[in-house]
Amino acid sequence: MSSETSAEDASELAWFKSSYSDSSNSNECVEVATAPGAVHVRDSKNARGPRISVRPAVWEGFVSYAAQH
Repeated sequence: MSSETSAEDASELAWFKSSYSDSSNSNECVEVATAPGAVHVRDSKNARGPRISVRPAVWEGFVSYAAQH
């Protein structure tokens, strides 16, 4: 896992929110951006703030776990 993304890399990412995001309060969600070899995650309320990145297999495991709980 990495907690840093350079400013140049971050500007090239296409961030999106889940279709399950609460439309009445769309700013309270995480956003995700995929890139070759990494999935980046950030807080939608603080787009310039910290973000994490994980390998795609780690993200797949997390999503699978979350869907079951």
